[in-house]
Amino acid sequence: MPPESSLDGRVLVTGGSGFVGRAVLDRLSERGSTGVVAPTSAEFDLTRPDDVDALFHKVEPDVVIHLAARVGGIGANRAHPADIYLANLLMGTYVIEAARRLGTPKTVVIGTICSYPKLTPVPFREESLWDGYPEETNAPYGLAKKALLVHAQSNRAEHGQNAVYLMPTNLYGPGDKFHPAVSHVIPALIKKCLAAKERDENEVVVWGTGSASREFLYVNDAARGIVAAAERYDGAEPVNLGSGEEISIRDLAERIAHTVGFAGELRWDPTKPDGQPRRQLDTSRAYQLFGFRAETPFDEGLRRTVDWYLAHRDEAEARRS
Repeated sequence: MPPESSLDGRVLVTGGSGFVGRAVLDRLSERGSTGVVAPTSAEFDLTRPDDVDALFHKVEPDVVIHLAARVGGIGANRAHPADIYLANLLMGTYVIEAARRLGTPKTVVIGTICSYPKLTPVPFREESLWDGYPEETNAPYGLAKKALLVHAQSNRAEHGQNAVYLMPTNLYGPGDKFHPAVSHVIPALIKKCLAAKERDENEVVVWGTGSASREFLYVNDAARGIVAAAERYDGAEPVNLGSGEEISIRDLAERIAHTVGFAGELRWDPTKPDGQPRRQLDTSRAYQLFGFRAETPFDEGLRRTVDWYLAHRDEAEARRS
């Protein structure tokens, strides 16, 4: 007898040891999914088609949640645009194709808000995705992920493949990466402000002007949305996952400084890039299609992130994936 839900059968999670992956595994465990398989990159290199095929034939999944990615902040995107583009394109391409060839009932592909055009009207609606080129520092990553949407939709049209595509906004929370080579803005600022406080320094230098804005989604909320879509959404159209709340980088830095207890000056370095000028999502489609809304207030999530970092500092600063 087939499982009542695809998530009650064999669930393959790629990238399960990563920041988002661990939260998704926790969420699947909470809902009672027992057939979850989450191999590491050491076991199966998803940039190699033979490895991907071997993985799919071993697991024979009922649903795939493709979270594996090579990601980083502005610094990493500027330093390694080719590596980031190729790794994400290959992993997603091979996973989608293996799922199609094996007849996997459902594939959930995780995209990114970085795929949106640089000057997308706020709030970002999914219909605006093709209205221009992404912000330059994020473009290789964003375009690689965007190509996976085309792949999924093309396979659906020609082969009937049930592949859905989600676009999370900037994520944060316990388990995030604090290594300077790969950290995003929240862990980078937490690390900087806390280090300055501990060294009794009177200023922290922050990249950019502070005028750009971002939207942040707590990682456990993102996991809820991903699992809800895996269980309840089967459509062709991409879906935003976010909180719907916009915050300037200047306000963000001030909140982080206050949360960690740094009382010195934040000095802005306008020679460094701001990245995309504004980011805020229209999240109505996710609520309409599979009932997802963010639940964690930002200040509460920020405090949990700081507390986790203080308790797991060595682990947090060592993580690169």
